Amino acid sequence: MTEPIEDMPKAYQPADIEAKWYRTWEDGGYFKPKIDPAKKPFTLMMPPPNITGQLHMGHAMYTIQDVLTRFHRLAGDPTLWLPGTDHASIATEVKVLEALREEGLTKENLGREGFLKRAWEWRDEYGGRIVKQLRRLGASCDWSRERFTMDEGLSEAVAEVFCRLYEKGLIYRGDRIIQWCPECMTSLSDIEVEYEEQSSHLWHVRYPGVEGQDVVVATTRPETMLGDTAVAVNPNDPRYADLVGKHVRLPILDRIIPVVADEYVDASFGTGAVKITPAHDPNDFEVAKRHGLEILRVMNYDGVMNELAGPYAGKSASETRRLVAAELERLGLLVKVEPYTHNVGVCYRCGRTVEPITSLQWFVTMKPLAEPAIEAVRSGATRFAPERFAQVYYNWMENIRDWCISRQLWWGHRIPAYYCDDCGTMSVARIKPSKCPSCGSVELRQDEDVLDTWFSSALWPFSTLGWPKDTPDLRYFYPTSVLVTGYDIIFFWVARMIFSGIEQMGETPFHTVMIHGLVRDAQGRKMSKSAGNGIDPLDVIERFGADALRWALVSGVSPGNDLRYSNEKTEAARNFANKLWNAARFVKMNLGGTPGGIGGCELDLADKWILTLCQRTVRDAERHYRDFDLALAAQSLYDFTWNAFCDWTIELSKPALFGGDELKRDKARAILAYVLDILLKLLHPIMPFITEEIYGLLPLPGKHGLLIEADWPVPDAAFDFPGEAARMEGVIEIVRAVRAIRLERGVAPGRRARLDLLPAAGWEDALEEAAPIFERLANAQGVRILTRRDDAPAQAARGVTAAAEIFIPLGELVDIDKERARIGKALAQTRQEIARGEAKLANEGFLSKAPAGLIEEERAKLEQRRAMLAALEAQAEVAG
Repeated sequence: MTEPIEDMPKAYQPADIEAKWYRTWEDGGYFKPKIDPAKKPFTLMMPPPNITGQLHMGHAMYTIQDVLTRFHRLAGDPTLWLPGTDHASIATEVKVLEALREEGLTKENLGREGFLKRAWEWRDEYGGRIVKQLRRLGASCDWSRERFTMDEGLSEAVAEVFCRLYEKGLIYRGDRIIQWCPECMTSLSDIEVEYEEQSSHLWHVRYPGVEGQDVVVATTRPETMLGDTAVAVNPNDPRYADLVGKHVRLPILDRIIPVVADEYVDASFGTGAVKITPAHDPNDFEVAKRHGLEILRVMNYDGVMNELAGPYAGKSASETRRLVAAELERLGLLVKVEPYTHNVGVCYRCGRTVEPITSLQWFVTMKPLAEPAIEAVRSGATRFAPERFAQVYYNWMENIRDWCISRQLWWGHRIPAYYCDDCGTMSVARIKPSKCPSCGSVELRQDEDVLDTWFSSALWPFSTLGWPKDTPDLRYFYPTSVLVTGYDIIFFWVARMIFSGIEQMGETPFHTVMIHGLVRDAQGRKMSKSAGNGIDPLDVIERFGADALRWALVSGVSPGNDLRYSNEKTEAARNFANKLWNAARFVKMNLGGTPGGIGGCELDLADKWILTLCQRTVRDAERHYRDFDLALAAQSLYDFTWNAFCDWTIELSKPALFGGDELKRDKARAILAYVLDILLKLLHPIMPFITEEIYGLLPLPGKHGLLIEADWPVPDAAFDFPGEAARMEGVIEIVRAVRAIRLERGVAPGRRARLDLLPAAGWEDALEEAAPIFERLANAQGVRILTRRDDAPAQAARGVTAAAEIFIPLGELVDIDKERARIGKALAQTRQEIARGEAKLANEGFLSKAPAGLIEEERAKLEQRRAMLAALEAQAEVAG
């Protein structure tokens, strides 16, 4: 008797259920953790997307965080995934400026307060867009705790950290060389500069000697030579030993500049002499400091040459380059020009070539902060998964420079420094002072610059929990458990969070950093609008459903590696979802109400196999989830769902379900319900919508509430039968071999043939018990268990497995010549495998290094192959 199925449609329609279940989860408070002092929490902080953002495939990788969140929630951990967004100083200011330009306005027209009012309006209109889109993906974060980096509480944390670091002497203001974007009109930190290969030229220029020989230097930027204040050579270079301390004449401007000796110069590169332009090159700046050289900046912030550039004042850098090269040629000082390809720094936001220039900026002294942060990873207090990414972290932290944190923007956290217009005193304070601490004047003005966006992002793990206040959330959820992020921001963000957490909280902000790769297109190219290969995840969700996209993103990729996305992969994931839906629909049709338990059932070989495999899959899935290897978890679940449950167990259950034996029917129902119940729980972290829908439709024993709040399955030793499971694997191997034999010979699917089996030692009882399986799944017209090979039919299609030799008397349907060829091919392959196994076991290196269990496994395989060879040789003799 079947149950009505009106409430379970024939086809799975994601659009009909996803919004319903997400609304149910969020409105029901299922994403909110309860603080339980008796339990250790699992905490994740969402890397805050920019408020300028719209969901793209990179954001879709937030799926990884949701998988971990849902797993730990099912596992009973108080689980907090805290969401939020980043104000993104440069990116947001650019967006607001674009909107103003369309109205014919500039930010100067509005003034600072007017501009900030427009920026906040822009944030209110567009800032929440991406978090709404993350809901479509199924992100089960606690939206009641959502934060924004310019929230009042987070702004208080930023001011507190700035003041603490300043008071410790770790923040200072000074003239140093920085990276400057002439388009965004702001300073950049070193890691905000991207490098791209550009074709240019190398100009070789002669600097006339004043007291001695001329010197030839090479430069890729002739326009900056106008700011040269020295020529440098290596102190150990004999070619210039007599020239050190003397002078040369700077071409065009006719300025006399010294020749200095410095270890920085590579004597083997070019002529061994380099021009020193301290205001426009970071290495030259350091040389100038060591030798007390003058620092002349010949370029303004907008990239236009200034008065120190002499006749080129007011001209662009590119025009000056052309004019200087022409003048050098006219003067006879241009020795040669050769093509040159090199990496050029560009702004990570607008793509314009950046200018290294000296500027008065705010900096963080990094070495004292970096040292304990390096030790935190070396000691294991924080670990990277995969471990190889720790080296990226070390490379940056061990070679770190002071961090330029000031930005010449209006949108962001304004630097809490105040200047007295009457006496010039500067004071740093958490809130604006009422008067100057030196002279008492009330004429105070705040620093015009804002902080680098990453300064506030670095505080995210603890500022979001209420710091600097002592809150229950901060005490319970800090330090967090794991940070999930891409390898591209290890230095931008991960490193800065680690040293900020240690400095302010006294301990590292997370125990594990799980690194994932980038999402690329099917050809491995970076996705972008300009390349025309960008894919909108929302379009994918509309077409295939959120669960299919989530599955495609976490499956089939090793931890830390880039993912090649294609719609074909997501379509395959949708097919998997459909397979699960159809299996669940079949189970529901045939349950006939809530089934009983398995405890009192008489279990056969196939029952014990699926129950054992179920326990094994529970263990494997949990291990992979905890090890952050979601691809292996997905593969394990895919194999169990599609192969074991759908292709074998459901098929094998049909005779019992449709037969007249009530006990067998009840047992089949109980096993199907038991396995499907566990399977839905294991799949839920990756495919939450379809699993919640199926769970709600099935009358499963012991069910209470929603799947999202269910208990994670625990392996049951009472249902673990490893010996019987191994026997069933042997039976399955025989079925597959028979199917292959029939397919190879083109036997019609409906045609049945007798199956003769000669069991390997110890397999007799298992094959006897499996006779009904062979009849149903191998199209056997009766099964005969042989006791000796002589009883096998003389003319038969043959196969061999670890469990048995196979004989199918196909009579006229068999092409004898093909049969001989097949046996010959199998003989050659088996002999090759035996030779490979023998060589491995004769290898002293393998025997000395391999675990004992692996060596025994190889020996067992070799014996098995030798047995197969003997069987094949016997078949070859019979086939003639």
